[in-house]
Amino acid sequence: MIHRQEAVIGGRVMSIETGRVAEQSSGAVLLRYGDTIILATVVGSDEPREGIDFFPLTVDVEERMYAAGKIPGGFIKREGRATEHAILSCRLADRPLRPLFPKGYRNDVQVVITVLSADQENDYDILGIVGASAALSVSDIPFAGPVGAVRVGYIDDQFVINPLESQMAQSKLDLAIAGTSDAVMMVEAGAKELPEELMLEAVRIGQESLQDIIKMQEKLAQLTNKAKRPFVPALVDEALRVDVATFVRPRFEAAVNNTDKTARSNALGLVQEELVSTLGVQYPERLKEIISFYEKELKAYVRNNILDNGVRPDGRDLKTIRPINCEVGLLPRTHGSAIFTRGQTQVLSVVTLGSPGDEQVLDGLSSSEKKRFMHHYNFPPYSTGESKPLRGPGRREIGHGALAERAVSAVLPSPGEFPYTIRAVSDILSSNGSTSMGSVCGTTLALMDAGVPIHAPVAGVAMGLITGEGERAGKWAVLSDIQGIEDALGDMDFKVAGTADGVTALQMDIKVKGITYEIMSKALEQAREGRMFIMEKMLDAIDAPREELSEYAPRIQTIKINPDKIGAVIGPGGKTIRKIQDESGAKLDIEDDGSVNISATSGEAMQHAMDAVRALTEEVEVGHIYTGTVRRIVDFGCFVEILPGKEGLVRTSQLADYQVARPEDVVSVGDEITVMVIEVDGQGRVNLSRRSALSGEMPTAAEMESERSNRGGPGRGGPGRSSGGYGMRGGDRDGGPNRGGYNNDRGGYNRGGYNNDRDNGSRGGGYDRNSGGGGFGQRRPMGGPSRTPNPNGPSGPRRDNYGQRPDRRW
Repeated sequence: MIHRQEAVIGGRVMSIETGRVAEQSSGAVLLRYGDTIILATVVGSDEPREGIDFFPLTVDVEERMYAAGKIPGGFIKREGRATEHAILSCRLADRPLRPLFPKGYRNDVQVVITVLSADQENDYDILGIVGASAALSVSDIPFAGPVGAVRVGYIDDQFVINPLESQMAQSKLDLAIAGTSDAVMMVEAGAKELPEELMLEAVRIGQESLQDIIKMQEKLAQLTNKAKRPFVPALVDEALRVDVATFVRPRFEAAVNNTDKTARSNALGLVQEELVSTLGVQYPERLKEIISFYEKELKAYVRNNILDNGVRPDGRDLKTIRPINCEVGLLPRTHGSAIFTRGQTQVLSVVTLGSPGDEQVLDGLSSSEKKRFMHHYNFPPYSTGESKPLRGPGRREIGHGALAERAVSAVLPSPGEFPYTIRAVSDILSSNGSTSMGSVCGTTLALMDAGVPIHAPVAGVAMGLITGEGERAGKWAVLSDIQGIEDALGDMDFKVAGTADGVTALQMDIKVKGITYEIMSKALEQAREGRMFIMEKMLDAIDAPREELSEYAPRIQTIKINPDKIGAVIGPGGKTIRKIQDESGAKLDIEDDGSVNISATSGEAMQHAMDAVRALTEEVEVGHIYTGTVRRIVDFGCFVEILPGKEGLVRTSQLADYQVARPEDVVSVGDEITVMVIEVDGQGRVNLSRRSALSGEMPTAAEMESERSNRGGPGRGGPGRSSGGYGMRGGDRDGGPNRGGYNNDRGGYNRGGYNNDRDNGSRGGGYDRNSGGGGFGQRRPMGGPSRTPNPNGPSGPRRDNYGQRPDRRW
């Protein structure tokens, strides 16, 4: 039988349906929100897995590319390894569900979330939590749910529940919250430096908003009316437990209370060995139970010592941060590097700068296709003193890297301020608690060392929680800067990153069935104190981003071209742009709006590429003043290159503000002169005037007409254009080597005129670039002498300030 429940959440209908599909699973639901639809299924084994001491829960997310009407990219046209977003969604669903299974439950449970339809407005990650909880609720698997989940945004100073993807660009907050009817189970957030009070208010509003989702699941479970399978925890042998406690408790004080992780581990290892060798004789068949009781006694000792005495295993009080040491600029050939050390946690962070074309292209269900900032986190086995095979990044590495990436993204400059693609890599060299927050600090230092103009430094700290049981019920303690043993034996790992002005990232994992707002408020307040302490230590190493980029980092300059000219720069099949890149050594990235980002490691390569792009795209405009180079001198004037590959004619009468007899009296080949464009005729030929550039005034219409009427004349081409042409020495219509008519069909422009490529004398008398200086308007080889920078012209200040970064906000 099909059962269905629906409710209005965030102004849109959310529906949950069971009984239609996947009938052989333990529980299955179809969840729809907008046009996003997911199938969530759960299967639980009938018997516990033998020989394990943990709960074997697996959560998988399957993205089907057909859900967004896409075919997978790459050579193999089917879905492969899970995308980063899918992996993060798995972790997001796992965290609030795991604490709600019975303690000691060892049956395998697998949750599979399959995305069937994605409208690219309602993200499936939040729906995956709800769907997984609903599938568990209608199954026979023991589960203390249901769990509801929503996303909270902050747009125009208002909280928004489940904002659309198209709205998130305007949101200052992206907070995912999951909880039960009476407690918060999970929080994960990215924010743009929002105060702690506002973050706590967002959690409160989110917790209220998910109650309707919980009620839907409760009604659905009542309608299906499937009984939960019985689970009876294993009986405890009180006699054995007392014997283990009596043996280890006196030995824990000396073994546990040690600032050095390795020394503590060795000491505890000796206690365990002595316990096994002593009680193993008395209970030879019960070694697993002995070790289990030992671990429970260790957990109780550490927790009770903190609750009763406020003393932690390394001797710190509840708020003290471990010793901090920061170093920058360690690696000479990288663009930015830093080592951040906090206690026995040590992180090496390295930043690499690339061109806009180095952005990561994402092949997923999201409408977003590129990623400009990437943070990658590596956790090698030597960081914990272990020997393991090296494999690719797992879910933990992906999750920790994404958290640090989110924390730092809030302070990165915009592409307009700093048009680089940025990759940060954090290698964990030593691990003893909160390596993800160490990565935040190390990456901030490396970005500053690389000269990235971040708006403010970001620091992070991990908070822990100890809650009392039995006679200590109701007591709790929040710990700052937790180390490994406190993470393993505590109830919460609450990571908080931010600047001096506010929070940029949150992530809360808990092992208990929810925490109160009082605890969360205390944790946020204590976290702020801790991260401010850490930030001061960071700023002692480097107090602001470096003024200059590394000499090994590429420089990027952006020039704007007419979008209609993009095709000319790219060329057929990319031939032109590849040629420019091969010849210059620079890299070109072209945006749809006509922005051409040129990146190079040398000024020569940069200039070569810029000249090539300008030669293909810049247009000469009447009235503009250019500084150009004299390329050829002829009887009637000289030809001046005003743009790469673009020449214009300055007639003798326009060379000076006085009468000039011969061009050679005023200019020589190679001279740089300032000229004004006074005419671009119907055939695209450019006429220039040095006289107008000196006076700042265009010639009058009468002067221009007089100039045109004097182009012919006795001895210089006859009285008119048809009788020989502009400046040539014959009036014969057929031209010849010395008789090329400037605008004549037989001996002129089309057959030897001064804008023709053909050899001198082959079909007329035109000037040819291979004999006597090149045709007027023909391109010169790239890489010629640079023109004088003109602050108001095309060259602009970019050339003078090559390699300099724009003013930063700090």
